[in-house]
Amino acid sequence: MTNLRWIAAAVATAGVVVGAALYIDELETGHADIDVAATATPSPPAEDWCVGTRSSAPDGDAPDDSPLNRTLARIDKLAAGRYADVYTGMGVDEDADAADVWRIPSYDFDTAACDAAEQGVKLRLHPADVDRRTLDALAERISEDMTRWDGTFQMREVAVDERGFVHVGVDDPKKAEPLVEKEFGPRYIKVEHVEQAYADVG
Repeated sequence: MTNLRWIAAAVATAGVVVGAALYIDELETGHADIDVAATATPSPPAEDWCVGTRSSAPDGDAPDDSPLNRTLARIDKLAAGRYADVYTGMGVDEDADAADVWRIPSYDFDTAACDAAEQGVKLRLHPADVDRRTLDALAERISEDMTRWDGTFQMREVAVDERGFVHVGVDDPKKAEPLVEKEFGPRYIKVEHVEQAYADVG
């Protein structure tokens, strides 16, 4: 297989905060930081995990000075290339020097991702049933006209959650959920209440 240590795990990992800030962060970095203190919903247990053994030295593909960040850059490259059809998303747990990776289970991707991990960096691998491109396309469709529902409910946030769904933040979930699901289908969508965001002036 590989020279990495694989252990089946049933250890619950921190969930990922969803919302506009997360969506912006993901657009800029390709992954989301896990905020354990702000977690509302825990992630399901990791299916497997591995600890990297790759030499901790910068290379041309990932020149960042952190082993964790270099690992993330390599996985981002895998996800954007030959494994785009199985990759769902990734969250970062800097305190634990670890990353949570959601993917449609794939031996080849798991092996490649763990081969990309530098020494001491832990990857926690979670099952998903949808790829990131599908989620991005769904989020784009939903957010194309955020104001179309005004007068019935207010759509406030649309964000891809790397665990495998699109988070839709609204003022009134009871009104919004059946309408959103009728328009876009029920799969891969979570409609939840969020407060109105206000700009911090001054």
